[in-house]
Amino acid sequence: MSRSLTDAELTVLGLVAERPRHGYELETVIDARGIREWTALGFSSIYYVLGRLELRDLVSSTRPDGTASGRRVYAATPAGLRVLAEATRRALAELRPAHPSVLVGLANSPVLPGPEVVDALRERRARVAERLAAIEATRAAQEPVADFVAAIFDYGTTQLRAEQDWIDTTTAILERTMTKSDIKRDRKDLYAPRTGSFQLVDVPRLPFLMIDGEGDPNTAQSYQDALAALYAVSYALKFASKQRLGRDYVVAPLEGLWSADDPAAFRTRAKDEWRWTMMITQPEWITAAMVDEAVQLAATRKQLPTAHRLRFEPYAEGLSVQVLHVGSYDDEGPVLERLHHEFMPANGLTFNGPHHEIYLSDARRTEPVKLRTILRQPVARG
Repeated sequence: MSRSLTDAELTVLGLVAERPRHGYELETVIDARGIREWTALGFSSIYYVLGRLELRDLVSSTRPDGTASGRRVYAATPAGLRVLAEATRRALAELRPAHPSVLVGLANSPVLPGPEVVDALRERRARVAERLAAIEATRAAQEPVADFVAAIFDYGTTQLRAEQDWIDTTTAILERTMTKSDIKRDRKDLYAPRTGSFQLVDVPRLPFLMIDGEGDPNTAQSYQDALAALYAVSYALKFASKQRLGRDYVVAPLEGLWSADDPAAFRTRAKDEWRWTMMITQPEWITAAMVDEAVQLAATRKQLPTAHRLRFEPYAEGLSVQVLHVGSYDDEGPVLERLHHEFMPANGLTFNGPHHEIYLSDARRTEPVKLRTILRQPVARG
């Protein structure tokens, strides 16, 4: 008698404790109350459970009609009532571990393509919705119900609604990680301006991988070394993000901050006077620790000592004027002339940061006349 009751045994014992019942009546009550929504109890197993309870003297059976072939009616014995009370208290108080198969599926989900995982979870959500509707219909058909019965229904529907919310959140996260992040696509306001038309934009604080230098970018070896380190670390971060976090993205375009003691050096293309900060923006989930590891990898395995000069920090420009220039870098002068001496004065704008260029084309593979470059100038009003 010390062996604890299974959920099925406790359920059946409770039903015959309410009042004596035969097996078919038990099936009717179980079906009407929706008990199978929260307890595994098949029709054929009802008699098996009753037999086990009777062997333990927790229930007794009689045939009220006195015939050998009549239906057996089962009732709880005094010992059964004591065990029922003890088991009920324990069932209410104990927290038992659940073993949902969906967690096993998630643990093995890397073997499936991401879209299949999302589709399977959506199928599950549809089934959850069907079950929720069935429980609510069962309850509506029985109203009004006792408080403890209402609590049983509420427990089931609350769990199902919580699962719907969990599935919605999980699929949204999985869809986000399945889709390659691309700042050019996601922030078209910043990376897709109109050709030849100045526009004002508010540039937010963005995380950048940066490296500083000076001199003519066409001839200075330090410039080439800087770009090699910048790209090596940026791609190392991309691969680490995909492998460790399951988040892939398109490496952002190369950008450059350019300054000189005399701003006219850009219009006249006096490149030896230029100071530059070359940079590539990084996704918001990239951390300083990931950058440190990628820098170390580039410096040692790829033998790029310049990588140690890289820094990872946020950069905010705020109000800026930008325009898309199509053509050679050396043909930017007239555009900058109009920006500095026509558009900015006409709109009461002053310089508020270094000249900024964003290189949308690969100069190694693109004819100079087809190069697409965003020219951006941080400004202040008044």
